[in-house]
Amino acid sequence: MELFTLALFCAILLASLLLKFSILWALLAGLVIFLSLAARKGFSPEEMFRMTVKGILTVKNILITFLLIGVMTALWRAAGTIPAIVCYSAVLIRPSIFLLMTFLLNSLVSVLIGTSFGTAATIGVICATIGKTMGVDPMLTGGAVLSGAFFGDRCSPVSTSMLLTSTLTEVDPFRNIRNMMRTTPVPLALSCLIYLLLGRGTRAAAAPADMQTLFSREFVIHPLCLLPAVVIFVLAVCRVPVKRAMGASILTAIPLCLFLQHLPAADIVRFALTGFTAKDAALQPLVNGGGILSMLRSGAIVCISSSYAGIFEATGLLNGLKSGLKKTADRSSVYAAVLLTGSVTAMVACNQTLSTILTFQLCGDLEPDREKMALHLEDSVIVVAALVPWSIAAAVPLAAADAPSTGVFAACFLYLLPLWRLVTSLLPGRASAAPSSRSDRRPE
Repeated sequence: MELFTLALFCAILLASLLLKFSILWALLAGLVIFLSLAARKGFSPEEMFRMTVKGILTVKNILITFLLIGVMTALWRAAGTIPAIVCYSAVLIRPSIFLLMTFLLNSLVSVLIGTSFGTAATIGVICATIGKTMGVDPMLTGGAVLSGAFFGDRCSPVSTSMLLTSTLTEVDPFRNIRNMMRTTPVPLALSCLIYLLLGRGTRAAAAPADMQTLFSREFVIHPLCLLPAVVIFVLAVCRVPVKRAMGASILTAIPLCLFLQHLPAADIVRFALTGFTAKDAALQPLVNGGGILSMLRSGAIVCISSSYAGIFEATGLLNGLKSGLKKTADRSSVYAAVLLTGSVTAMVACNQTLSTILTFQLCGDLEPDREKMALHLEDSVIVVAALVPWSIAAAVPLAAADAPSTGVFAACFLYLLPLWRLVTSLLPGRASAAPSSRSDRRPE
């Protein structure tokens, strides 16, 4: 019965994908299916309600963070923070190192704002536009944008995916980030080398547009605009809780909106709720976005998919699969089992959040060390989700960069990181090389 239930859910997800229905409808159908199974197993309506709420409560901090991210990204736009980042970084791009700089710039911005979608919609769009003027293959540009966007989506202090893994594993977010830095250098260096070699043959067909002039139509571009980004990173280094750091960044952006960009207070409130909207039509595709409303769909996906966790735990729906994964881990390594599971769940779930939760549900018992488990998730399903062309994790950033779905094949970092971890996890003596100190602190 359990296998039939999972197969039915997978069929609904695939049908939703093929028919281009919203993933929310498929997730809601899945919730009905799993609750029906719980009812058949004799659970009362009250028990089913409690198990559903239990799953949602595991990500309550993520939902609060979603609201703060919506406000922060809107005010970063309104305050000129994102335009300033784009202007100052765009001048660094040169034809011979275009792909390398695209990867690095997208990595930098994604670490700053913590969202792959936001990165692709800002500096990703700029890089894609410049790439077209240079005659660079959109597939290569899209791959570099996708790699960079998920570099920060994985390890930024304000990344919701990082907060999700920290919440699931009960690991302090900053300790989680510190551990990720240990597995990053080799894949990062190899990615830079590959993009440098790929870009050697690039020749500029035209000079890049003057971004300073373009953004100056509506924004005052000044170094002070960078303060909200500086604040959140300084506080992150000082290990200030993420939500407080974001709150401080928001408070820093407000006076910039009022006194530097000369925006009315009513507009600032509206932008925080509905997102920033540029007056200049030419700037709208580059800077529009953010706001609490922009996070509602993501919040709904997280709520529904996380509600599965309590149902799976209470009904034992995944117990049959867990035994097979235990054998895989014993024969190879725990990371290999997590990577295999994450790859399958990413292809089925079509979104990063649900695939991460499912992977943890299936593999959480394989690794008693919570820090190691968090790192296994960060180095597997978090990045692999962006390599599935039909997943929103890949489709949205590539669409924003006007790149084909084949851009996933040029997302070097997203391949190299799990491959590097897989190789090192299979080497004798490497199993204990991952972080071994456990944290009893819950993420804030």
